[in-house]
Order: sequence, then structure tokens, then C-alpha cells
Amino acid sequence: MESITPYSIAPWLSVRDGLKALDFYKTAFGATEVYRLEVPGTVVARLSVNGAEFWLSDGAPVQGDNSPETLGGGSVRMVMIVDDPDATFQRAVAAGATVVWPVDDQPYGWRVGRVVDPFGHHWEIGRML
Repeated sequence: MESITPYSIAPWLSVRDGLKALDFYKTAFGATEVYRLEVPGTVVARLSVNGAEFWLSDGAPVQGDNSPETLGGGSVRMVMIVDDPDATFQRAVAAGATVVWPVDDQPYGWRVGRVVDPFGHHWEIGRML
């Protein structure tokens, strides 16, 4: 059977404060809300950054949905490919991200830097040279 639905994979980030995370991703990356559901004490949102989508929600440890802050770190990093990594990186830092390593030309053909957002998620921001 031929699929009529295009495939996609979208990460789902667990955070401790979904409303603050929404504000951060909008400010840091220019994210727009595609979908949002709020119930007392939690938010679930689907965000888009220039067509690249990801989800976020307040963590629910009782459901095995833990934030990096709850776990003491994460095991996944996000790779954001952009036209101007320097500007995007600086905007993320200005919004509250912490520099892991600054944007620089790498010997493997990328210009890339890494930040950790206020919720413990690591983002590599770059482009191929």
C-alpha cells in the first residue's frame, strides 16, 4: 500500500516549565506555535522554526517523561541547521542559553557552535561550509 502521508520525525522536549520554554524558543529561535494545549499545571505545544517542527511539554515523571533537569542531563542534542549560525547562536545566548562551545569553522566542513538551553537541552547551531 502506498502511503499518502509524508513521513516526518519531530523531537518532543520535556521541560520543567512549559510556558517559560515557549517564550524562550520563540525569542531564541523565532519559533511559532502551531498547536497549543494548556490544562492546569501543564502545557503541550507544537512549534515550528522556519518549517522545522518540534514539540514540548511539561515533564510528567509518573509517565516516564522526564526533563534533563530532572535526570541531571540529557542524552540527545538537537542540530539546528540555519543560514546564519552566528546570529542564531547569539540570539539564543541573549535569550538565556549557555555557551557550551562557540560557533567556529570545524575541520569536518561545518561552521557550528553548541548551547544548552535553560531547560537542559543541547542545541548545535550551524551550517555546512
